[in-house]
Amino acid sequence: MRLLHLADRLTDRGGAYRHLLGVLEALAPGHEVVLAVGRDDGLVAAPCPTRVVPGLEARTSSPVDLEGLAADVRPDLVHAHNLVNPVALRWLAARPRAVLTVQDHRAFCPTRGKWTSAGRVCREPMAAETCAPCFEDPGYFREVYALTLERLEAVRRLRVVVPSRYMAGELAGAGVPAGRIHVVPPFVHGLLPDALPEGPASVLFAGRLAETKGVSDAVEAWRRSGVDLPLVIAGTGPLRDALEREGLPVLGWIGRERLSRLYRAARAVLLPSRWQEPFGIVGLEALAMGVPVVAWESGGVGEWHPGGDGLVPWGDRDGLAAALRAEVGRPRAVLSAPPGFDRDTLMARLAGVYAERT
Repeated sequence: MRLLHLADRLTDRGGAYRHLLGVLEALAPGHEVVLAVGRDDGLVAAPCPTRVVPGLEARTSSPVDLEGLAADVRPDLVHAHNLVNPVALRWLAARPRAVLTVQDHRAFCPTRGKWTSAGRVCREPMAAETCAPCFEDPGYFREVYALTLERLEAVRRLRVVVPSRYMAGELAGAGVPAGRIHVVPPFVHGLLPDALPEGPASVLFAGRLAETKGVSDAVEAWRRSGVDLPLVIAGTGPLRDALEREGLPVLGWIGRERLSRLYRAARAVLLPSRWQEPFGIVGLEALAMGVPVVAWESGGVGEWHPGGDGLVPWGDRDGLAAALRAEVGRPRAVLSAPPGFDRDTLMARLAGVYAERT
């Protein structure tokens, strides 16, 4: 099969992009695969031929020459990832055989990712009267809401792949026909299970250093827990400077080899996502590396988390601290990713989506 994959950019920074690289690598031996991106960050090479097509990276409606690309590649199927330009989404929806992976909330939530400005989980479908209170500027709200509706109208016409049952429910609630939604979680890609630990035993936070990812909650829970282990923070983002001013060690974005070593040193990984997590690939990675995950019940986290004391009600910092203290205090168990999340199983499920006809 000749497959054309579209993405906003080529990078390895972020779980969605690492998963895309894993999918491309798994598909390359048996298919003709071409990847087109709006921007190549120059950080990683794709395991297939790559084209740069300006406009694919756009967040708003922007021109993009996809007809010329398709005429050149002549794909049997087009699969888009992290694509939010409404012009590109409408082109995709008009294709006879096309699939869109929806990795986040930008097609059905105009603000923080189902987390309100009042600091509560949002369980309501997108509607103007529901979403407006999360914005201080009415003009900006109208602009972002209209853009989100543009995306959603195209997504409603597509076959959609999502990483979790949580995301499937959100899209169905937003009017995407349930029969067009396929749950295909991401799999762990690029880690080194036999890596040696880096440094002493620690507590690890890995991810974007932003309010949505709960890094401040992770720091506070670590402090309240009283555990005698350093907190290691891997990632970067808007809160990095503030964390460094507090004297916390921030490693920035790191490669898969070094992240493997950090997982091997960690006694626990903290995952207190404030936005409703579409999946939470960091947690699955930690389990695959034998590390327990102390997490809030956020979005799709409960679909892979083994449960027990390590899964804490959303927003409960004291509960997170107590769970961390308990996890670090017990003998280290032999852990692994739950069954059904391996590459072969999930790629077979994706192949089933590809085989369907619109």
